Amino acid sequence: MKRQFMRVAMAALAAATLGVAPAVAQQQAAGYNFSPVNQWDINLTAAYWNPIIAYVSEKSGVKLNLKIGRTSADTTSYVLAKEVDFVFSNHLFSPEREQLGWKVFGRRNTASLLGQIVVPADSSITDISQLKGQEIAFSGPEAFIIYKVPYAHLLSKGIDVKVVFAGNQNSAFAQLFSGKVVASGGNSQLVDGYTRREGKKFKVLWSSEPFQDLALMASARVPEKDLKAVSAAFIGMSKDPRGQEILHRASKEVGLSADAYFIPASGADYAAYRRFYQTAPSNLH
Repeated sequence: MKRQFMRVAMAALAAATLGVAPAVAQQQAAGYNFSPVNQWDINLTAAYWNPIIAYVSEKSGVKLNLKIGRTSADTTSYVLAKEVDFVFSNHLFSPEREQLGWKVFGRRNTASLLGQIVVPADSSITDISQLKGQEIAFSGPEAFIIYKVPYAHLLSKGIDVKVVFAGNQNSAFAQLFSGKVVASGGNSQLVDGYTRREGKKFKVLWSSEPFQDLALMASARVPEKDLKAVSAAFIGMSKDPRGQEILHRASKEVGLSADAYFIPASGADYAAYRRFYQTAPSNLH
């Protein structure tokens, strides 16, 4: 069963490594492109999402095609270029991007996310002030919880660090535990998942205020009937035995809890993101 699950994932990986869903192929494919932020490497991202969107496509009668880039910044570039119409993201809540008209319709039923600054559990570093001048790994410039939130905190404290963009959270942690960097930005959900999957333990130097898990969103171009059908399929997964099985298996692959299912949500659930942008340092890049 796991081999079959991974074969589906690797099909998306093959597309990704061949230019990540070329434009010609996407134009020929029916339905809508769905771009989830790369919370993990491409293998795990595909392993998690491919079975879910296959289920949602079947249940809703609305075809979704997975479109992911090599990094979260690449994936978000497709969104901003209007190449996708459904996303799982928290990259669209800045004042300028809210003008693009994306609508929140769901989220995962998971604990709130905390932006974190972490080091290995056995590190001699005990305070973020010790990070001044050091190389710190972050997943990428678009990553809200993993990069923008912890880096803004470092800037607010006058702690100048050397930013290293690793591409995704897994790669940032790989650099951390190999000794290439002394600390990493983190997403509390992904920190816990990495510990469960890899057995690596962290020391948390700092945690942010809580933020909701990433949002399922649709572009303004999606007709209401298609949005309602896709939303109902995502939300209904936890009530369908087959949907539950798919979610449980997908969650296990990436280290999420078994009850990480989808629930309704609205833009009001993401007020903390908007507050962040109101007070973020002007030199946050």
